[in-house]
Amino acid sequence: MIIGIIWSQRMRSHLARHLLAALLSIAPLGNAEAAKAVDAAGVWLTQSGDAKIKVSHCGTALCGRVVWLKEPLDKKTGKPQLDDRNADPALRGRRIIGISLFINMQAAGPNKWSGKIYNADDGKTYASTVTLVPSGNLSVQ
Repeated sequence: MIIGIIWSQRMRSHLARHLLAALLSIAPLGNAEAAKAVDAAGVWLTQSGDAKIKVSHCGTALCGRVVWLKEPLDKKTGKPQLDDRNADPALRGRRIIGISLFINMQAAGPNKWSGKIYNADDGKTYASTVTLVPSGNLSVQ
């Protein structure tokens, strides 16, 4: 199932830097069945088609990981895009593809999870809530 993430911010050469902003409003793409989703699990595509995030269940938690970038290579270096703004210098060399965005997102009610979200734009982690709303949208706050 491919579902879309609405990104309202302009993407720069490091596409994944805007993942947090992208996750602030997520809407489904595809058929009516997808719009009636009762589970947040699936592959979510950015509205602009620049990245895909795989959301899955990890035990009682909800996990989200970057699985695809439209432009996986840095335009300046020709090498894979890296998490070069990470607050931890030891992690700045890791590739954006594969990075976990959701951290310890535990069930907090029906179709709702609370935990932390990683923002590759500034390399920081923030408290967050993910809710699957009746329309099939995934709301990330």
